[in-house]
Amino acid sequence: MRKKIVAGNWKMNKNLQEGLALAQELDAALKGKTVNCDVVIGTPFIHLTSVVNAVDTTKIGVAAQNCADKASGAYTGEVSAEMVASTGAKYVILGHSERRAYYHETAEILKEKVLLALKNNLTPIFCIGEVLEEREAGRHFEVVKSQIEESLFDLSAEDFSKIVLAYEPVWAIGTGKTATAEQAQEMHAFIRKTLAGKYGEEVADNTSILYGGSCNASNAKELFANPDVDGGLIGGASLGVDKFMPIVEAF
Repeated sequence: MRKKIVAGNWKMNKNLQEGLALAQELDAALKGKTVNCDVVIGTPFIHLTSVVNAVDTTKIGVAAQNCADKASGAYTGEVSAEMVASTGAKYVILGHSERRAYYHETAEILKEKVLLALKNNLTPIFCIGEVLEEREAGRHFEVVKSQIEESLFDLSAEDFSKIVLAYEPVWAIGTGKTATAEQAQEMHAFIRKTLAGKYGEEVADNTSILYGGSCNASNAKELFANPDVDGGLIGGASLGVDKFMPIVEAF
């Protein structure tokens, strides 16, 4: 059975003290509760060690929001996958549309990041998704397929099975627009079919595919009810426990 996952992506928000307080508040909210999904929070790099030490990591997985495409060396300001793993974080978000758009991360760069993450036993949450122009031109399936193929399809079936995918239509991120439940299901089913074509039905059936893009307390239940939507990668709504917990409880 593939995992159901609700992951928060804090982006560049919350200083260390605020982030620690938010993590502790979430930890307290989950205490003694049985939830039907894995809960992950993606914090800024400087928060990772403090947050890992402050929460029950059997209840909350901790993710970095990125890692370098090099193992080590003279790359001032970069943070390697090994460094991320050394904090106790278990996940890393890779390929987010903001990284692709603002920092010009290519399929080739992302391929290297994925390999280094896997080498350091991190679970990549790999983001894919089309921009509005591509959706309107009817190219959304083609774009998403090529993002998967170009960065991930050199992996063995064994390594690919360690990946979590997150479909984020870029036109729905932080815009208040959300793909309809039908649009989300249609793309998630297409992604699963693409995976089955490469790795077979078993790997495809066991891959968790999350939806991201203005997912919130009011639409999470409807989105998660789709057979191929295995959870969410949550941006703004992950910055407050009162907004995030209803999404976790939507399963």
